[in-house]
Amino acid sequence: MFQLLPEYIGHAWPTFMWTVTIVAAIGCIMGFYEFVWFMSVGYGFAVMCIGLFHLIFGLATGTATIATTVMSVLFLIYGWRLGGYILKRELTNANYKKKVGDDAFKRTPIFVSLFMWIIMMFLYTAQTSPLSYRVINRSADDVTVWVGIAIMALAILGEATADHQKSAAKKENPHRFCDKGLFKFVRCPNYFSEIMFWVGVFVSGIGTMQGAQWVIAGAALLVIIYVMYDSAKRLELRHEKTYGLDPEYQKYSDTVPILFPFTKHCHIIKTYRD
Repeated sequence: MFQLLPEYIGHAWPTFMWTVTIVAAIGCIMGFYEFVWFMSVGYGFAVMCIGLFHLIFGLATGTATIATTVMSVLFLIYGWRLGGYILKRELTNANYKKKVGDDAFKRTPIFVSLFMWIIMMFLYTAQTSPLSYRVINRSADDVTVWVGIAIMALAILGEATADHQKSAAKKENPHRFCDKGLFKFVRCPNYFSEIMFWVGVFVSGIGTMQGAQWVIAGAALLVIIYVMYDSAKRLELRHEKTYGLDPEYQKYSDTVPILFPFTKHCHIIKTYRD
């Protein structure tokens, strides 16, 4: 049984973190089948596996607190919902590959896939590290962990709601952009919700992280914010090409923020309008 030795307290990447890294590697291994899955389906399933590992470990060793148990379950829900949603979309949506480009699904040299696998397993471990650090540092539940949990739960609800609203809108009119529900307040509510989920994870670790642990968790948060910003940029580019000449879309995109609600940041790219 794994022993939480006192000398590990405060270390950034002790044995426990290496164990979580192996779990993350198992979760995103399907990227060897489709390269983009390292960063999509594998992303969700890696988080799910990490949540499951923490849940089992905490209950088996008696180290679980109410907060770490709830966080583990939220990781499970988040990962299963996100990974399952993306997998279903990619397997059942005939137009999806055309949207993202067929090149994204071409076979990748094994050494490139191996390199990406290694990068992703460490990134996903770092993203979820505030939970791991609570276990490593043997931290008691405090106010910050519950604030973080509340943000995480709201973010999961927001992301699931946004995905449902967009799917419903596309069924009603496949050729029109979605501007209903949460999309009235921000054009990428799912990306915003994902950022908020990881902000919640980071907040949950404020009362436990020490020294270099702040660097690991903070760097991972900055990476996911950049990834979501870049994803919003690529989505806006596709929407401009598809709907850019539609007066209704022009009004919508010029007045509704693209990523952060209640701001005036409406465009990331230069529009393609005449």
